Amino acid sequence: MPKRSTETAQTKPDLRLVSAESEVYDLMRAPQTTADRVRRLQAEARALAVEQLEAFERSLHATAALAREIAEGGDAYPVGARELASRIATDLPSKAETIAVITSRAG
Repeated sequence: MPKRSTETAQTKPDLRLVSAESEVYDLMRAPQTTADRVRRLQAEARALAVEQLEAFERSLHATAALAREIAEGGDAYPVGARELASRIATDLPSKAETIAVITSRAG
């Protein structure tokens, strides 16, 4: 018996995040029509697309921050790389904001 309680204490619970668009499937209801399934799958695809766009936006901001560090890195970096990084650092945040606006309009 003590061994079993030790195993239970060491086992982490299987917790998963569920998006707001997710729904619990009711096993007692009649099967969905094809049109219902298509609408549900399209809603799921749109939710996944928004998640990916948000990840893309975060990635652009992170890349801009890294480019800014390189641009301000001084003589350790070649002049051409610093100049290119400087242009990228100023350009990417506006691109990320454009993605954010487009995403918010679509949602």
